Amino acid sequence: MSWRESLLRSLAPGLFAGVSFGDWLAVLRENHFAIDPRYWLRATCTSLNSLANSVSRWYEDRVYGPRVQGVSIPPPLFILGHWRSGTTHLQNLLALDPRFATPTLYQTNAPYTFLTTEAVGARLGNFFLPRTRLVDNMAHNFGTPYEDEFAACVTTRCSPYLTWAFPRRADHYDRYLTFREVPEAEVVKWKEALLRFFKKLTWKYGRPLVLKSPPHTARIKLLLAMFPEARFVHIHRNPYVVFQSTKHLNLFAQPFYAFQRCDAQRLEARILRQYREMYDAFFEERGLIPKGHFHEVGFEDLEHDPVQNMQTLYEALALSDFNVVEGPLRRYVESLAGYRKNTFPELSVELRQRIARDWRRGFEEWGYPV
Repeated sequence: MSWRESLLRSLAPGLFAGVSFGDWLAVLRENHFAIDPRYWLRATCTSLNSLANSVSRWYEDRVYGPRVQGVSIPPPLFILGHWRSGTTHLQNLLALDPRFATPTLYQTNAPYTFLTTEAVGARLGNFFLPRTRLVDNMAHNFGTPYEDEFAACVTTRCSPYLTWAFPRRADHYDRYLTFREVPEAEVVKWKEALLRFFKKLTWKYGRPLVLKSPPHTARIKLLLAMFPEARFVHIHRNPYVVFQSTKHLNLFAQPFYAFQRCDAQRLEARILRQYREMYDAFFEERGLIPKGHFHEVGFEDLEHDPVQNMQTLYEALALSDFNVVEGPLRRYVESLAGYRKNTFPELSVELRQRIARDWRRGFEEWGYPV
């Protein structure tokens, strides 16, 4: 374990890197201040950091708030797909187009303050950040495209990702995957926070946004209510591989984000349930997307011929001229030639049968062999 990884595991605030003191206090209160002793140091660092964030947030709201308030957000392009289905790869490919903008790792972790602090904060943070994503060895830094869901953790506390931090309230936080059993007041809070974040990004870049967060796969109706002209691209992958990689992601992420011990024995059941809930909502709501605003691609096809599949995506969604980005796209793909994906042990026969049964619609919909 490198010193950078060790530091992140012991001191880093994880999901709450950009939290303000008021929001951090609200998180602690709703979890009854139940921090396990082994995470007291992390909680202390998070508390101190939240005080500094509160000062920066006050300054940013005062200086930039009036400028951002009236910004109009062009219809975004949302990348949908279950965790570990290739959403990051697809976002990186789309981010090569200079006519789009994507939120960065720094911005999604500091949604209240990035307009003020990013220039210095990202440079300083890169010194402490491992050079590759520890979960899958993909190159990353604080300027790498990232998930807007992490901004929702900080600004609304309405995200299933909070289960990584406070697993004892998993049932409470997992409701935010679909928002279907959430009080309307919380839905409104989430929408308003997302709009503020997108307005700040739009004010900064002045370009349409490409946004990627796996939970959005189960929120098409909500997103269309906010952005009726939005475009959507969904990426799918062999469900067996998705299960293995998602389990690996959860086991790996928990030590970096946790304030409570996790019950690893419940993990497989949670992964199986979330996939079903996500795709029950997806299949029910995808028909709401206007014609010409939805496209679907298989990870295996994208991996085999990324340039051709990206050209097809551009044509299907009537995006800008593909020729502008074809050259950078080919160079980026060539740079990935030596990349090695994670490998996993074979699934047990019993578990394969359970995945095939519980995720049957995914196998049938996209033609994956059982």
